[in-house]
Amino acid sequence: MARLRKFVAYRRLERPFTRKSRFNDKSYLKSVPSLVIARFNMGNPRKAYPYRAQLRVKCALQIRHNALESARQTSNRVMEKALGQQGYAMTLLVYPHHALRENKLAAGAGADRMSMGMSLSYGTVISIAAQVRANQAILRIDTDKANLDLAKKALHRAATKLPCTCTITIDAVPSQ
Repeated sequence: MARLRKFVAYRRLERPFTRKSRFNDKSYLKSVPSLVIARFNMGNPRKAYPYRAQLRVKCALQIRHNALESARQTSNRVMEKALGQQGYAMTLLVYPHHALRENKLAAGAGADRMSMGMSLSYGTVISIAAQVRANQAILRIDTDKANLDLAKKALHRAATKLPCTCTITIDAVPSQ
């Protein structure tokens, strides 16, 4: 299986120059990889919880969809083991739209006969990513006051899976 390219090559925000269309002659992207994220809402979202913990990024960057799925799984596992599915509501707040492209170049002896260099260098799509701004919330957990420490622990574990530094904010949800 081919390895993923290091994400430092794709971390910086860029203007998305992609077009995925229903009509093949108007589509620049011939294929886009399927989304790895299984669910965006976990727990019990119908219940109203008094407190909200959010995981926010400190700087603007792109986050791959497999990193978001890994963060979602680890934080959901912490909450579900302790509270079951009825004691919290967790939501993944970003959606990966941006296609990441790679212009593959061969290296080594005889590589000049195999690769095209920079002619036709648009590249093939290798992954998709979510573009996030500075101080944007990525993950949100709604819960009771007794479970706030558990929510902080879950968000801290999710932050270790992401390629950026994050902060955890806690707010009281206004009653409706």
